[in-house]
Amino acid sequence: MTVPVPCGLLRMIPLEPPVTPDREEARRWAEEELSKPQYPAAQPTWLQQMWRDFLDWLNSLEFETGSGGNPAVPIMIAVAVVLIVVAVLAVRPRLNARKRPTATGLYGDDPAVDAAAYRRRALAAADDGDWPAAVVEQFRAVVRSAEERDIIEPRPGRTADEAAWQLGQVFGTVQERLDSAAGLFDAVRYGDQPAVRGDFDSLRRLDEDLGAMVPDFSEQDRHGFAVPR
Repeated sequence: MTVPVPCGLLRMIPLEPPVTPDREEARRWAEEELSKPQYPAAQPTWLQQMWRDFLDWLNSLEFETGSGGNPAVPIMIAVAVVLIVVAVLAVRPRLNARKRPTATGLYGDDPAVDAAAYRRRALAAADDGDWPAAVVEQFRAVVRSAEERDIIEPRPGRTADEAAWQLGQVFGTVQERLDSAAGLFDAVRYGDQPAVRGDFDSLRRLDEDLGAMVPDFSEQDRHGFAVPR
């Protein structure tokens, strides 16, 4: 049975004229491929150990010289190619993940939206049954509303946990609800956790309750204005 090999990897094996590498050359081929910057940064531990074991095994072999060559060489090259293919397949998802945009704070790439607009977005998502989007937009409304009321200062890059802690300094009686809301926001937005109507309803009640509460700045004054943990 013939196993297809990616074209890029075939360049490692000269086809014309046939070449039988000596021990050092075969080792160099393998080391050069796996020493590329993206591999050490992303290889899982088991893959690193497997590759080290293979290189040790390769180094322990004594290749025969002369016109006859060593019949084991083609087999060893094939094994090296297979291991490299495995490495590429194992590493690629990690490399792709690193290319994803990094988080830009809880407002994402659109930080100029006011609280009322976030609430409208949340309701529209809820009407469509898109509970994850409804949860994300409703939590943003909670934090933006506090900024608009001058309870916490607007700050680019603020995380959900930081916002919950800062709001808890002036709304101490709902600190636990704020922490839960921040955890839900992170789990839905970054962890692909599903959300349900109850999650959205809980955030709406929190938004309404905070709007009716009078902030107590005594704790915030002791810790400094809008300073995260």
